[in-house]
Amino acid sequence: MDTRTLVAVSAAALALGLLAGCGDDAAAPAGPAAGGPAPQATGEPWYDEVTPASPGGSTGGLGSPCPVPVSFPLADGWTAKAVEPPKGELAELLGEALTKRGGTTVRCEVDGRSAGGGFLRIWAADSPTVTPRAALEGFAAGAGETVAGQQFRDLRAGGFDATEMTWLATNPLTEEEESRNWALAVQSAGQTLVFAVNEGLLAERTDVLPAYRLAVRGLAKGE
Repeated sequence: MDTRTLVAVSAAALALGLLAGCGDDAAAPAGPAAGGPAPQATGEPWYDEVTPASPGGSTGGLGSPCPVPVSFPLADGWTAKAVEPPKGELAELLGEALTKRGGTTVRCEVDGRSAGGGFLRIWAADSPTVTPRAALEGFAAGAGETVAGQQFRDLRAGGFDATEMTWLATNPLTEEEESRNWALAVQSAGQTLVFAVNEGLLAERTDVLPAYRLAVRGLAKGE
């Protein structure tokens, strides 16, 4: 991968939020997150001691800003937005770098910047037969980063059996900067969905994990 492409892909994470469409679906408060496992592994790498955020709405299902076959609660102050494919010169430069990753396509983004958080992104596997673990492995490897320290665990996420993965990623442009990533995959209505968050220059684990935990522990079948 040449330097121009690496720069473009690195810029994708920052630009993705700008491509999110309108459509806040946080009007109806969600109930308490159900089905979440009790904390099992404190500290690195899972940080189960970080508790879910307070709910402030919900999204998911057909016709919502997050058109996936599940519903999930939104953290208070976080908003769901559809992600639109890039157009014009940006599309020519980045191609599918903003919307495709390791055999998945992004469906929506939950933006927590106004609440002091980061982003939660929901991706759908392109193959309907891929297993949750395989989807996670492809997703982690699909960003063009150096991936290390992968760990997996099976758990219950709301109404679904799920597989969760955590790993460290190093961007080749900033080789000294490692970021911790978390992602959880479930299968619903013939789709494998990946919920993903990560630490970064602008977000720490305490910024992103509460909203992520709330969402995945409150997963339910969408309409």
